[in-house]
Amino acid sequence: MNNHVSSKPSTMKLKHTINPILLYFIHFIISLYTILTYIPYYFLYESRREKSNQIKAKPINSKPGSAYRSVKSLDGLTSVLYPGCDTLDKVFMHAKNKFKDKRLLGTREILNEEDEVQPNGKVFKKVILGNYNWLSYEDVFTRAFNFGNGLRMLGQKPKTTIAIFCETRAEWMVVAQACFMYNFQLVTLYATLGGPAIVHGLNETEVTNIITSKELLQTKLKDIVSLVPCLRHIITVDGKPPTWSEFPKGVIVHTMAAVQALGAKAGVEDKPNSKPMPLDTAVIMYTSGSTGLPKGVMISHSNLIAGITGMAERIPELGEKDIYIGYLPLAHVLELSAELICLSHGCCIGYSSPQTLADQSSKIKKGSKGDTSMLKPTLMAAVPEIMDRIYKNTMNKVNEMSSFQRNLFILAYNYKMEQISKGYSTPLCDSFIFRKVQSLLGGNIRLLLCGGAPLSATTQRFMNICFCCPVGQGYGLTESAGAGAITEVWDYNTGRVGAPVVCCEIKLKNWEEGGYFNTDKPHPRGEILIGGQNVTMGYYKNEAKTKADFFEDENGQRWLCTGDIGEFDPDGCLKIIDRKKDLVKLQAGEYVALGKVEAALKNLSLIDNICAYANSYHSYVIGFVVPNQKELTELAQKKGLKGTWEELCNSREMENEVLKVLSEAATSASLEKFEIPVKIRLSPEPWTPETGLVTDAFKLKRKELKTHYQADIERMYGRK
Repeated sequence: MNNHVSSKPSTMKLKHTINPILLYFIHFIISLYTILTYIPYYFLYESRREKSNQIKAKPINSKPGSAYRSVKSLDGLTSVLYPGCDTLDKVFMHAKNKFKDKRLLGTREILNEEDEVQPNGKVFKKVILGNYNWLSYEDVFTRAFNFGNGLRMLGQKPKTTIAIFCETRAEWMVVAQACFMYNFQLVTLYATLGGPAIVHGLNETEVTNIITSKELLQTKLKDIVSLVPCLRHIITVDGKPPTWSEFPKGVIVHTMAAVQALGAKAGVEDKPNSKPMPLDTAVIMYTSGSTGLPKGVMISHSNLIAGITGMAERIPELGEKDIYIGYLPLAHVLELSAELICLSHGCCIGYSSPQTLADQSSKIKKGSKGDTSMLKPTLMAAVPEIMDRIYKNTMNKVNEMSSFQRNLFILAYNYKMEQISKGYSTPLCDSFIFRKVQSLLGGNIRLLLCGGAPLSATTQRFMNICFCCPVGQGYGLTESAGAGAITEVWDYNTGRVGAPVVCCEIKLKNWEEGGYFNTDKPHPRGEILIGGQNVTMGYYKNEAKTKADFFEDENGQRWLCTGDIGEFDPDGCLKIIDRKKDLVKLQAGEYVALGKVEAALKNLSLIDNICAYANSYHSYVIGFVVPNQKELTELAQKKGLKGTWEELCNSREMENEVLKVLSEAATSASLEKFEIPVKIRLSPEPWTPETGLVTDAFKLKRKELKTHYQADIERMYGRK
């Protein structure tokens, strides 16, 4: 999990093929332009250079292992956004009163749907979408209030559980606000979870009511409702679903509109006092989990409010002019936190999906507009997997350009990289060279927030350069309500996750087995512990795991043991350098950080995904690789190898050719010889959350991958 990558511009520059004499002349012109613009930009950008050199966090005392706090919260951690708003219903009420008639939640109208037959015979569903239709803050409040009252009429009691199993959409947020108002505990489940995991979550929390969509009801819930004995009501958010005779007796299906109408008609005269308290559970969030069955994290109102307070402080000038595009799973703490931040600051949220995000997305009919083109968002959150895809797709298009266009792009790219490293901007390059790339995300993005996993330095710098905006890399867990550390927007260093946010503090605990100590020089290292009001209450009905991962100190502050290994830079910024579970001791005694190996190789255009594997009974590392189909096919043609996609991936000759490319890249990335994979398995099938081999945040599920490739592991370790 090491994203500890050199951020020197020289290590990330692109290679060009320009005549040396012409290159000399171009450099002369660039130098002349730089000198002419130096004086005004010196004054305009001095503040950013000064800020980047400032101390961002400090230890609260001089003892080894002391907690680090942001310099803005040295005297005390922040826990509320607005005075008196100590529960989520109060936060929304405050926002509703302040931004009453302003747009809040937007959904695109579906104009047409059609099936498109691909050359290989597969059928893809394509859509043509219209404009965004908007609900105001007042509209959302009314719908949430009526829906909560309708649930109450169906028998939902305060402090009892209710589940949402639904794609990211406006109705999801309406449901959440209804639950916060009426003090129902919202159980969140990923729409991509498999049947056993869904059944586990629903039965463990003993839900009687579940909110879902027609599609998920038909594709996933229909086959498992008989395994959920407590279930009484199913509510679909998008109209009347078909009825099935095989539904268990006693389970009634409603539409969300019908429940809202029931709530509006019922009135609230006899409503019991069900207002939540700060320590009441707001959400039981089932993590997608990289190992085993998902665990339900109990997140209180005060946990979420502290978390979004800390994260919001890192977004400058957040307010009514901002437009956020929501497409990540709302059942993930990153997306839920981001949307709650936007909702509490007067921003509007336009909904999307990974399949309709851009003009080139898989469900958008050719010639029609994707969601970013229509919405033109200013804020966007992403997981590294999505940013890596954008990087690779853009670079593939650059490679397809004419020689002149490609070299012009590369010169501009390298020039801007140098200027960014000095703290300067490049308005001419932004306007003439990178404008087309910016338009892929609508053209107005002013901040990209990345979380869920480490982001490679190369991808981060690419996003800075081509999308002309800062990338706020964040670190947090479901167990810390999403909050931990976030980089400042003016800090363009790569490979770090920034200083602790103002709601929490972070300290490093010695991990002797891995050789990490908070007394290490030049930088303290150790397991990351997060403390603050954002640290959650533990795991639902799992006291043993709660005791293992959480503790309270002598001052009553709650702490989370993350299992991640970090180090602090002198300016108080945190780097994630390892993970306990990812560290393997080889037979000869060397420690290999599997995440470090993957980070060094993942950005190769030939690689779509990679999982390194090792065990202590052997002396070398192996790997499972999802190759890029276009790149692998081209490599096969160069080497004279033929066959179908599956045949190429199953070919030992192809494995060896890919291994050569990996070995060269690993050496260039300064991996030790024992860290470089010696054997690999090429996978013809991509790893998606649906396959169960990665989480919804696209983190590798190492246990599942090991099981899936067990036969290959035995082959690669010598047992044929």
